[in-house]
This record gives sequence, C-alpha cells and structure tokens, in this order.
Amino acid sequence: MERNRIYETDCLDGMEAMEAGSVDVIVTSPPYNIGKGYTTYDDTITRSDYLDWMGEVAETSLRVLSDRGSFFLNIGGTPKDPWIPIDVAGEFRKKGYHLQNMIHWIKSIAIPRPDMGSYNNITGDIAVGHFKPINSKRFHNDCHEFIFHFSKQGDVPLDKLAIGVPYQDKSNIGRWKAAGSDLRDRGNTWFIPYETINERRPHPAVFPIGLPTLCIKDHGVERCSLVLDPFMGIGSTALACIRLGVDYIGFEIDPSYRAIALDRICAEEKSLRTRAEQNILF
Repeated sequence: MERNRIYETDCLDGMEAMEAGSVDVIVTSPPYNIGKGYTTYDDTITRSDYLDWMGEVAETSLRVLSDRGSFFLNIGGTPKDPWIPIDVAGEFRKKGYHLQNMIHWIKSIAIPRPDMGSYNNITGDIAVGHFKPINSKRFHNDCHEFIFHFSKQGDVPLDKLAIGVPYQDKSNIGRWKAAGSDLRDRGNTWFIPYETINERRPHPAVFPIGLPTLCIKDHGVERCSLVLDPFMGIGSTALACIRLGVDYIGFEIDPSYRAIALDRICAEEKSLRTRAEQNILF
C-alpha cells in the first residue's frame, strides 16, 4: 500500500490490506452516531450496531498498530447522550487496547479574573474558543471532547515536552527536579481552537489540524514513520503529517470529502514549496 495517499475505501477493508504492525500512530475521529449530515454515511444506526462497528475498528486497527504505537481517538457525545465516548472506549478495551491517557480537548473556556491569581498582564475576565449556544434549560454547553490515547500495553514513552508550555511562574524552574528548563508538560487538557472558516463548512464534523499535530508530536515525531487516519474526511491529519514531515495513509469512503482533502493537500504542498524557495533566495 502506497504511502501519502488517501484511499477511497471502507476503513475496515483498507486496514485488512495493510501489513501487521506497520503503523506507528493512528489518529482519527469516527462518526459519533448523533445524526450528523454526512454526504454518504448514515449517522443514525442503532447504538448496538454502532458499538459493534467500533469494536471491529478497534480489533482491525490493533493488528496494524506497532507494539510501541499510539492510537489517539477523538470522540465526543452530546448533552443528551454523554455516554457515547465512554461506551466506545469500552469497545476498545474489550478488544485489547490499554487506555494510557485520557485527554480532554477543550474547545472553549471562560476564566474570571479573580480566579487567575497574579497575572498582571491580564486585567479582565477571558473567554476564548468556539462556542455555539444551545436552547436548553437542562444542559450546559458541551465545550470539550475526549482524545483517548490507547496503546497495546499502556507503556509507550511520550515526547511530552515536544508539546510543552512555558511556566507562568518562573520560580518553578529548578524548584522541582523535573523542572530543569522553562518548559512543562501540557497535561491532559489541550485547548485547541478551530481555524476560522467564513464560508460554509465542507464537512459537518472536521477537527482542526492542531489536534493531529499535537497527537503526533506527543507520541514523538522521530519515532513516527507512518501515521494512519481510518476516517480521513477532508484531510486534516494528512495536512498535519505534511507539516511535520511524516508519511501518512488515509481511508475515506466519501468521494466528495476525499476530493476536498486532495485539494487541501495540493495547496499545502504548494505552500511548502513556495516557502522553501523563498528561504533559498534569502
């Protein structure tokens, strides 16, 4: 199977055709079965059929993942049905995956100024991220999704400082044995904003390029020869791989989404070539 290609095929068939243990990182976001308006896929199957399917995805992906590989599964629920991601994670557990890290993708966060402590450069409350109001008196807005980090044995080493953040309180540097530089573990709460899109979204449930970028860097780019996205959609994982210089393979059953992904990949590769030429000139 050729690298750096998106195959128009069902992910189960695609993974069956791959060599066992050939993938270092899988990062993907499957349909959540919440009635999204996909062009081809029916997102309204029964819960039992959906979980059986997710079990098949888990079992098939476990075969192609390397023994020291990472599977980052992004999935969320709804205010009415918050059990969806937990139920899906349970299917992965049944098939042999270990849940090594439970990461929270924070889409929107609000912090009142009195709760911030001594940050003199911040003078008022802050509220950042994507927020879409809901008409409900029962539920809070759902401002996060899960990124389940699965591995085969639960002992895969990570390159945590590759996605590290600076210390706000610089006195922490050197105070702890692990704090030898101005960079700390990001932790398991990742604020990842959406890119601004002014026109109609071409896909009803796309994640930002920053999400697969963080996942791949967290696993360790130098230990990553091949990334797989079984539900490639419009190509966010492929774009992240191109920017990081890592090979990818993707599967996507919808020809219209695949076409958009290929257009985005062409534009990204052209942009990279242009920047490289400018660097040579200057």
